[in-house]
Amino acid sequence: MSTLRPTPAAAGPNKAVGPATRAAPVWVVAADLLAKTLLFLAVTRVAVDPGWGNLEGKAPGTRALTYPMLALLVPALHLASRRGRPYPWGADLLVTVPAFSDVLGNRFDLYDRVVWFDDAMHLVSTAALSAAVLVLTGTDRAPLRQRLQLSVAAGVTLSLAWELWEFYAFVTRSGEASTAYADTLGDLVLGWLGAVLAAVLVGAAGGGGRVRQEGTRAPGRRDL
Repeated sequence: MSTLRPTPAAAGPNKAVGPATRAAPVWVVAADLLAKTLLFLAVTRVAVDPGWGNLEGKAPGTRALTYPMLALLVPALHLASRRGRPYPWGADLLVTVPAFSDVLGNRFDLYDRVVWFDDAMHLVSTAALSAAVLVLTGTDRAPLRQRLQLSVAAGVTLSLAWELWEFYAFVTRSGEASTAYADTLGDLVLGWLGAVLAAVLVGAAGGGGRVRQEGTRAPGRRDL
């Protein structure tokens, strides 16, 4: 005689049933792996030949070191947390894209050839990183006010960190020093706008297509 097992409905309202997160779409996984692979290849080439990436005088060595660290941040956090949780491929892609797109933009000299490219990068990159923070902290399904609070706090902090890195890494030794003040203020404003945009878009996307799961965990909490 087979053993009777409780159905999901009989498990009770305080029992979590099944995975709390759907599997990531194949294209997200593929895009994340491709972006990471190309990023590692590109920064290796930049470390050997900064001219290949049009990064002469723009801290190529520091970029070659810090960008892979950024791309490996989410895997490291996931390994340090409970491994039973599904891997956050979407958040990993969002964290990888800013580093990859910066190297790609410099490689094709878009920062100098396209007037608005730098502004677009500050807006989109901050939005991507802020959205990743929302997803990783489980705040992507929180009310808009809570999403805005965390997204703006993270986005403005990350924007400030980037501007400080730029200033001390190469701006003070480049021809941009005379216009750095106005440019920094504009970049910080764009970072703030990107963070607000992330909070709105993440909510509109329904938390990246995740299904709500009943359980004993506090709302908005998700392990990596």
